[in-house]
Amino acid sequence: MAPTRPNKKKGGAKAKARRAVPSQNPRQLMAQATAELEAGDTRAALRLAEAAYDQIGAGGGREGAALTLLGGIHVEMGDMDEARSCFMNAVKAAPDDELPEGPLPEDSGGGAEKFLWLAQLSEEGGRESVVWFERGATVLRAQIGALTEALEKARQRTHPAASATTEESESAAVREAQAAVDEKKHKLAETLCAVAEVYMTDLSWEEDAEARCEALVTEAGLLAPDHAETWQTLANVRVSQARTAEARTALERSLALWADLPPEDPAVPPFPTRVGLARLLMEVEMEEVAVEVVERLVDEDDESVEAWYLGGYALYTIGQKQREEKGTGKDGEADGWKRAWKAGRRWLAQCLLLFQAQEDEDERLGEHAKELFESIREEIGDAVEGEEDEDDGWDDTDDDEGDDEDEEMQ
Repeated sequence: MAPTRPNKKKGGAKAKARRAVPSQNPRQLMAQATAELEAGDTRAALRLAEAAYDQIGAGGGREGAALTLLGGIHVEMGDMDEARSCFMNAVKAAPDDELPEGPLPEDSGGGAEKFLWLAQLSEEGGRESVVWFERGATVLRAQIGALTEALEKARQRTHPAASATTEESESAAVREAQAAVDEKKHKLAETLCAVAEVYMTDLSWEEDAEARCEALVTEAGLLAPDHAETWQTLANVRVSQARTAEARTALERSLALWADLPPEDPAVPPFPTRVGLARLLMEVEMEEVAVEVVERLVDEDDESVEAWYLGGYALYTIGQKQREEKGTGKDGEADGWKRAWKAGRRWLAQCLLLFQAQEDEDERLGEHAKELFESIREEIGDAVEGEEDEDDGWDDTDDDEGDDEDEEMQ
């Protein structure tokens, strides 16, 4: 059965918009749709991608590519059912992991993307997600093999007797080929880490879950030792094995790969990954490092409830530890724990304000944040109007603003 065209609402305005699409070939339309999607204009991207799909038609050479693009657009629009349908139809149109001749070109619908999305969008999760991830991994391995061959050929063309211009051109070809191999290796490492995460959660009850996790993170580490997320997943595995010292070492290696880079650098892990990192740092009692991580997060997105919560929780824990150590602060002064708790009070107040404003559904987070906030208030009281807390070295937000937040929460 041929893949069906994605369902679309009918209406005069939309039909008029569809007629306004420039008369271009499908490749050009899809390139423009991708550019619009990257720029954040999902409606324009959808209009262009649908026009491309119309021109290609069922059974067309680029049908799989158009459906994969449409799926990605629907993900961005929050329409997960439609996205899942598009990716399923893309698999039917271009099941490149099952072709004896190897993966299809990506502009024909080949590539791992459709499989990886289906793994993440799976309603059942668990085993079904693993199956989709493994199909994506199969494609990525085949692509890595083909790209590695191309890299070797590019290296063979580079020889000492070549002219300076020729050598420079060939060196550029080698760098480009190496970059392509590295990109796919990183993607495969991410996929293996995702499978390991499934075995640590949904499939943790399986007898071979730990062995599978170990094998997956080991392969990921060999593929992409310079990839921060690989080390973070290894740390997660080590935490689950109660091998805390090794988990700390893995987290330190992960952080070293991006901590000094600007936010826009592609080596910096995605925002949700770094939220997970902050949680892992808390689990292995690296709270001060966790605060550094969440400070970067709120600089990038100051409306993240979870980032503010983790910052407040980390500062509360730091203060609690200092209090148990006879009130010694990080510089050795008495009652140093109060400085950490004052900073934590500000973070938790902001967390609770955002939690209410956004009507966040994570009730456990909200309850714990409120519990921590009230615990601090019981010990050190409320912020006094005009009070300027000492520079605690953990929080760079304005003190007066933080005091106003405390008062509003009260």
